Amino acid sequence: MVVLGIESTAHTASVGIVGENAEVLGLASDMYRPPTGGIHPRDAANHHVEVFPGLIERALAAARVSPKEIEAVAFAQGPGLGPCLRTGATVARTLALLWRRPLVPVNHCVAHIEIARVLSGLDDPVLLYASGGNTQVIAYGSGRYRVLGETLDVGIGNFLDKLWISLGGQFPGGPAIEKAALEGVELLPLPYSVHGMDVAFSGMLTASQVLHARGASREDLAYSVEVTAYSMLTEITERALAHRKKESVVLGGGVACNERLRTMVRSMAESRAKRSFAPPKSLCVDNGAMIAWTGLLAFRAGVTVPIADSVVQPRQRTDLVATPWRSG
Repeated sequence: MVVLGIESTAHTASVGIVGENAEVLGLASDMYRPPTGGIHPRDAANHHVEVFPGLIERALAAARVSPKEIEAVAFAQGPGLGPCLRTGATVARTLALLWRRPLVPVNHCVAHIEIARVLSGLDDPVLLYASGGNTQVIAYGSGRYRVLGETLDVGIGNFLDKLWISLGGQFPGGPAIEKAALEGVELLPLPYSVHGMDVAFSGMLTASQVLHARGASREDLAYSVEVTAYSMLTEITERALAHRKKESVVLGGGVACNERLRTMVRSMAESRAKRSFAPPKSLCVDNGAMIAWTGLLAFRAGVTVPIADSVVQPRQRTDLVATPWRSG
């Protein structure tokens, strides 16, 4: 079985093609980078419109498959930015109609879980999902994935973007902050906002901006933000492991590419005699392969959607999506 997946939830347009055993046959992605400030959804969607035809051609060429070998077309139904989601859904509908193939809706967050689960070989892990718009600790239970804890205000990635831009940098903020943090020396006092298994970052954003106005260097701020924010994420992940009595943890989302976060979570897991896994960075960021793989799982379980009902859901929650491939 071969499935093509369309990812378009935010800044990245991506087309992935996977096979029966989760082998990535083809993957082509292109990220929208605004000239100034953060992402404007309409500009990002226009970018996706321009690049998707070429991405489809590149993915098919890399996979060395023809459209007649594609058995289903999967797309990210949500959550995400409305204009971007609609662009990807339109592309997926077009391919499904053109190739006369079933259309499969996929939850973006669940896709991060499933690609990490199959790559790690860990059957029932806790997921720390850290990306631009999403920050959640997730575990499976009773037929679907349950959100055990999440951000109360802004996603960790959006927080990093807002902070770096306010310090005079450019989007995306996460990689730039990771690089600057390597030059940081002083650990500055910042709000540590953990509420059970929930977190909040707006106070840290304001405090960082105040410290910078008072003369703190970008390098020290980057170092302090990473240590504080990732300690918060590691703490709620540890609490989730203990609460659900799980034996492993996996990471997902673009922020999970950060080496400090990976190291902190790995050290925490090892101290509890648990296992941890972070996917390759190309499959940790938003990508079409994870949509294709989750679409393949859903299609095998009988999940498809008529074109007329394939409306996108920008606020679709992880814990409202059934996972029949896991529940049997």
